[in-house]
Amino acid sequence: MPTVVRPNAFGGTAPFIFEGPITRTVEDAALALSALAGHDARDPFSLDQEVDFLAATRRPIRGWKIAYSPNLDVFPVDAGVAATVAKAVQAFTEAGAEVEEVKVGIKRPQQELSQVWCRLGMLGELQALEDLKTQGFDLLKDHRDDLPPLFLHWAEIAARMSAMDFMRDNAVRTEVYDAISGVLQRYDLLVTPTLACVAVDNAANGDTVGPSRINGEAVDPLIGWCLTYPVNFTGHPAASIPAGLSADGLPIGMQIIGRRYADADVLAASAAFERLRPWQDSYRLCAQRPLRPA
Repeated sequence: MPTVVRPNAFGGTAPFIFEGPITRTVEDAALALSALAGHDARDPFSLDQEVDFLAATRRPIRGWKIAYSPNLDVFPVDAGVAATVAKAVQAFTEAGAEVEEVKVGIKRPQQELSQVWCRLGMLGELQALEDLKTQGFDLLKDHRDDLPPLFLHWAEIAARMSAMDFMRDNAVRTEVYDAISGVLQRYDLLVTPTLACVAVDNAANGDTVGPSRINGEAVDPLIGWCLTYPVNFTGHPAASIPAGLSADGLPIGMQIIGRRYADADVLAASAAFERLRPWQDSYRLCAQRPLRPA
């Protein structure tokens, strides 16, 4: 009989791993969340409450105060992405909300933050590898050459981490949590770009990573171009919605971050934006794009 590995109940909390749907509409996301959400005794972070996510998509946001950060203080953001998101946030004003550009209060350099993410995120990957090993699959030993070089780089670093290294990294997470929570004490939502750049071409060898520099500033090619992972540090609910297209016709996303447990607020704002800036027509670009030969 194969060994049955019970999932680690706390394995998705350091940093937080979001389980959520990818949908074409906000309403579909609300329906999916209604099916996914609910109490589970095996999950110490599940909530024993019911939320009408679909009803949230019909709520007005008139009178809300929305904070807008073009770069989470410390991220270099491509000029085209920045301009598209800056234009997109104006839709919230049209919906009756008050939008104000803010400083979030994040002090650590973005490269230091991405290193924390890579270390902590890799701990979960190492646990998964150990679970596979108990079932007879030693990927690090038998398939090492099949794993990406950056994966192996961070796996070696994470494997050497001490308990105090872990605690220090969580202290950095706490700083980010305090900064975002501080903004959300004064505002209903925080809006940022989703990514600091547009999509990159897939690598020929299958090992696709992001850019190493944006606006001349070095970023980690694994995660440093994502403005989403700080929210994995904190556990705030967030959504990424289409903000528009780049000059080359590539999608640009806008991230909406809500207060802890205020997932319904994130859906309400996402739906309000979708009503004013419908994005359904952009899907035809994918449908009409010719497939390259394998």
